[in-house]
Amino acid sequence: MDIDDFLNAPGRDDGIGHARKLIDSLGIKYIYVQYVTATGRVVGKGIPAAHWERVAERGVQLVYGSTANVAMNRVGRYIGYGPEASELIALPEPDTFAQLPWDGRTARVFARLFRNRDEEEEPGAYLDADCRGNLARSHAAFTEHHGMHLRIGTEPEMLWLRRENGALVGVTKPNCYHIDQFEELREVMLRVVEYGRALGLDMIQGDHEDAPGQLELNFTYDDPLRNADRLTTYRQICRQVARELGLVACFMAKPFLGYSGSGCHHNLSVWQGGQDEELDLGTSTSAPGVRTHRTGGTNLLLREAGGTGLSDVGRHTIGGIVAHLPALTALACSTVNSYRRMWDAGLWAPFTAHWGYQNRTCALRVSAPDRFEFRVADAMTNPYLMAAGLLAAADDGLTRQLDAGEPLAANAYDVADSPSGTGAHTLARLPAHLGDALAALAADPVVRGALPGRLYTTYTGLKSDEWERFLATTTSWDFDTYLDYTP
Repeated sequence: MDIDDFLNAPGRDDGIGHARKLIDSLGIKYIYVQYVTATGRVVGKGIPAAHWERVAERGVQLVYGSTANVAMNRVGRYIGYGPEASELIALPEPDTFAQLPWDGRTARVFARLFRNRDEEEEPGAYLDADCRGNLARSHAAFTEHHGMHLRIGTEPEMLWLRRENGALVGVTKPNCYHIDQFEELREVMLRVVEYGRALGLDMIQGDHEDAPGQLELNFTYDDPLRNADRLTTYRQICRQVARELGLVACFMAKPFLGYSGSGCHHNLSVWQGGQDEELDLGTSTSAPGVRTHRTGGTNLLLREAGGTGLSDVGRHTIGGIVAHLPALTALACSTVNSYRRMWDAGLWAPFTAHWGYQNRTCALRVSAPDRFEFRVADAMTNPYLMAAGLLAAADDGLTRQLDAGEPLAANAYDVADSPSGTGAHTLARLPAHLGDALAALAADPVVRGALPGRLYTTYTGLKSDEWERFLATTTSWDFDTYLDYTP
């Protein structure tokens, strides 16, 4: 059984023992056993630290529907799994164990999800609705197939808001890169950096972006699973800092029209070799795996000696992602609000399916010889699904040796909106709204395959319901537009 292979994996017992040493030496009293739903929400159960070994061996049980936020659709039926379904087993991964820096009495550990041993079908198997476990398996398969691996770094833009006269407003003015506005958010920034380092994020740089209260604080890139875990942790950190300072940590893609939205650009590179290295982040309050990063090796995107442009690996990787951009948009722009970011043109968000060198109007930008930037994703993306989709597209590009085509040097906004609709490039548009994106995902077997079994039906069930609820809602726009309308 998969569950037994997981429990008997080399080094697991040592990891459980190391976590016990941390519990005892740090005075940890309570542990959150957490995992991530199809939408990216963190859920799980809490356990007294005295029961750590028992839970590490047996896990905790929760309803299958927890992977779908235990949500019902607009006609009152549960999405993904109903109340008649079995319960999953969430087994802690000891190498993700970490004390929470804002309250040393508590710790957190990520979990891998399994079917129960007494299920009639696939007893003890990996739960396919586990987006985090799915990413781990997808990356392992990619590495085995191609003899190379992906590394990802994400840029988590988000807004810091406060309540003022019943409205939400940015804590700062929308002045991009302005150190004075950065200074206004100094206490926010310092707490996020402090908590981030304690939880394994090697914080490297940050700046004030060009929307009210908008910060981007970056951490070092790593393999896809660790990066997704750190982005999830970053979001949890921001929510905690907001509680402490009486602010609102807003991950909405486009809360204010007329200002840039919050993206989550994914910087990708393809590697051979390398090793895991435990970084010194000034704390020993977590398992070594929390601080471990993949370093060294050979970056296969680098331009070949004496040549110009991308290597063949780079062109085929970009070619695969470009070929699947419409379907990937359903993972990158996962909410109704996401598409406000694309319709407010000229504000740094791409809406055409093309790539270029240092061209921020493109969906993919080669930002340096050794990496490229997937610019479609926004602050509400589920990083585990996004990485799995990018892996599937890259795999297809490398397997079929898809060519990326010629890069775009022109402003994609101008080319797409030219009166003739033609020119040096004819630019295909990305899906214009969530409904179009879900249709593109359904029509793309490669990206759809990155979400196997119930993971696909759960995610699309949640997102189709979100789209239908939006279509079935009367908003203030309807009243503003039609209240005095005479046909």
